[in-house]
Amino acid sequence: MRLVMLGLPAAGKGTQGRLLSERYGIPHVSTGSMFRDAMRAQTDLGRRTRAFIETGELVPDGLAVEIVEERLKKDDCRRGFLLDGFPRTVEQAESLEVTLAKMNISLDAAVNIQISEAEAIRRIANRRVCAQCSSTTQVTPGGAEVCDECGGPLVQRPDDNEETARNRLLVYLAQTQPVVDFYRKRGLLVPVNGLQPVEKVFAQIIQRLSRLDLPKRANGNGRATGITGVMS
Repeated sequence: MRLVMLGLPAAGKGTQGRLLSERYGIPHVSTGSMFRDAMRAQTDLGRRTRAFIETGELVPDGLAVEIVEERLKKDDCRRGFLLDGFPRTVEQAESLEVTLAKMNISLDAAVNIQISEAEAIRRIANRRVCAQCSSTTQVTPGGAEVCDECGGPLVQRPDDNEETARNRLLVYLAQTQPVVDFYRKRGLLVPVNGLQPVEKVFAQIIQRLSRLDLPKRANGNGRATGITGVMS
């Protein structure tokens, strides 16, 4: 299974990505996590991306494409992968097509988790990350800010504030929303309702992916040819 996760910031791409990774036994490739890990380690990549991440801007196409191409060449991606946070522009989506064509493979689907702009801002403002295990969660006013997974302290990422959130939404609508149309035109888009509880969103994704007739999508060269219709 080769998937791309799409949706507004805080739509739940990371959460669903981890669940799908476990379900299908494929690596969850999160460009955001890779960039933030590099920032914490103060690597050259971290220094090059910090200004973009902390202001809600997109990392330049060339840099993002370079990182993802290198990751997809690793052995654990041979049986499939799930891309979270990439592609974020049509140019990145086109570059991904070229990269996969060189590898004689193609995407199975682009899962689009749909939430409202107001809900995205609310989730970003309430999102916390565990300082010990790095899991993310939503907090409520007056609630205990400790991790449900390990009991560690929860912290707010520098870019998880309302001002940055609004900028991220503007960037998304201008540069990433066209990616949804890109995959819709290719018959690869799988839209799901992201306003449901996590387990129901996951169940809907699995149900819709199970409808894909993947074995019939290979041509004479063994390369997938694409889904013939758009699901709604």
